[in-house]
Amino acid sequence: MATSTPLEPTLATQPGVLTSRPRLPRWAPYATLGFAAILSGAILALSGALSATALVALSVVIYAVAITVWSLRVEGSRYAADRTATTVVTVAFGLALIPLVSLLWTVIDNGARVVTFTFLNTNMVGVYGEMTAGGIFHAIWGTILVTLAATVISVPIGILTAIYLVEYGRGALARGVTFFVDVMTGIPSIVAGLFAFSLFTLLFGPAYRAGIMGATALAVLMTPVVIRSVEEMLRLVPNELREASYALGVSKARTIFKVVLRTAIGGIVTGVMLAIARVIGETAPLLLTIGLAADVNWDLFDGRIATLPVFAYRQYQQGGIGVDRAWGAALTLIVIVMLLNIIARLIAKYYAPKTAR
Repeated sequence: MATSTPLEPTLATQPGVLTSRPRLPRWAPYATLGFAAILSGAILALSGALSATALVALSVVIYAVAITVWSLRVEGSRYAADRTATTVVTVAFGLALIPLVSLLWTVIDNGARVVTFTFLNTNMVGVYGEMTAGGIFHAIWGTILVTLAATVISVPIGILTAIYLVEYGRGALARGVTFFVDVMTGIPSIVAGLFAFSLFTLLFGPAYRAGIMGATALAVLMTPVVIRSVEEMLRLVPNELREASYALGVSKARTIFKVVLRTAIGGIVTGVMLAIARVIGETAPLLLTIGLAADVNWDLFDGRIATLPVFAYRQYQQGGIGVDRAWGAALTLIVIVMLLNIIARLIAKYYAPKTAR
């Protein structure tokens, strides 16, 4: 007769494994938060120090203590530590959102009442002093043209430099390029403006002003950001993809452009958008190089061009109705950056490698 073998011990019966411990119900965090808010309100009301800030701060402290003690008694130390860490991370995220939400609310509140179709479709020709007319049509197109020119200059240089550092760079030259990229990442924006101003003054004379001067200054600021972001994205591409391509007899250059760049296209587009967002709001280099104009200038190589950051600065400096125009320009600039990010996301999603069929 066959003898039965003892069953293997399950996870729930093994010593030291806590999977058999009871868990708090799903509603426990919400109930604890409600209890903390009520208790905090009662304490602050009795002390005469009731305010929104104090209520939120005390509620968070009471919630963190209560949920940790409750979890410790019911679930054990591991789950209690997990709930404490979750609370700390959530609070930190909320604190980080406060300045962002405050900034957006202030810009929307002050700019929404100014931004109209007329404001977006007119320029500042013939507008002086406290006149309520005038708009930012010329500044919108100036910002788009100058930023587009800076992108055309910096993105090819940044991508090719990143390819060199990741795929080819070895020895002193690669270390030197990396060092100078790190240095360029930290230069003040006014230094980039002075560089572009000096360069074009030496080439064309001190009276020369053109949009390409501002584009060059912005390109100096964009290039190290593009290099760093693209470099990191290329390093994330698995070496197995490169080796598979080489095994099929594909050249290294074709592998880079058809396999590596295609795989990292999502991160590359995101890095380029970060670089654009880094420079599209710069004021100092544009104020130094291209100044301000009252009408649209479509020629990047001749004459001053208005941009939204410089327009907002000048209008705020003017005071009066100019402050309202400055808030309207700031809101429009935020909307442009948001639209560019949405477009970049769509492009990255379309060109990203398909993982499923």
